[in-house]
Amino acid sequence: MPMLKNVFILLLLWMPTSFVCGQTDSTTVQFDTAPLQVKEITEEDLESYQNDPKFDYEVTPIDLTWWDDFKTWVNNLFLRFFEWLFGAEKAVGILAIFFKIIPYLLLVFTLYLLIRFFINVNTRSIINTAKNESIVSLSEEEHIIKNEDILKLIQEALANHNYRLAVRYYYLHILKLMSDKEIISWEMQKTNDDYIKEIQQDELIAPFSKITGLYNYIWYGNFAIDQTAYQKLEVHFSSLQNKLTNG
Repeated sequence: MPMLKNVFILLLLWMPTSFVCGQTDSTTVQFDTAPLQVKEITEEDLESYQNDPKFDYEVTPIDLTWWDDFKTWVNNLFLRFFEWLFGAEKAVGILAIFFKIIPYLLLVFTLYLLIRFFINVNTRSIINTAKNESIVSLSEEEHIIKNEDILKLIQEALANHNYRLAVRYYYLHILKLMSDKEIISWEMQKTNDDYIKEIQQDELIAPFSKITGLYNYIWYGNFAIDQTAYQKLEVHFSSLQNKLTNG
């Protein structure tokens, strides 16, 4: 019996050793003895990759526009403000979206202010035009010079104490006299400076330039005058009128 026990123990010790040896034999490394073939890369192979934009890793700098600079400036400005307010180092979530759209909101708001400003200016201009009966439009200017008794219009304006309108009519009267004498060629689209350049008589250039400056200041400058101021201005107009009438 002890003999059988010893044989059994020997069998147990021998079996793992036999198993390990079998495993070692089954995993023996086999070397590849085939000759190596070197793959040569030609210039044509490289050129195909060089011309492929998918393999172009060069970073091209982008020229920033004024709008890009403006958005960056606004974003940095608000970012610093919210960092100071909330102590956040980086905007995330809704705050990040807000930073992205804030330049567009500012642009829309600025356009709104500009449009509203011009609408208000035009509205006030229309209202003032409707209330100011002394305003004579450019379309009326031609009608007055060609069809109206301008001296009568001057007297009516003076009777109504509308001295600014009287200056307007007096200047149109001078233009009519100069046009009738062919000193100037009156046309709707011409400016007062154009008429000064047309005058050939040296003795008329200075006085006409004088009343033109006074007229531009009073009429286009919307400068109100009283009777005393008108009487001082009338001296220059009547002097030029006498030269044109008696010349």
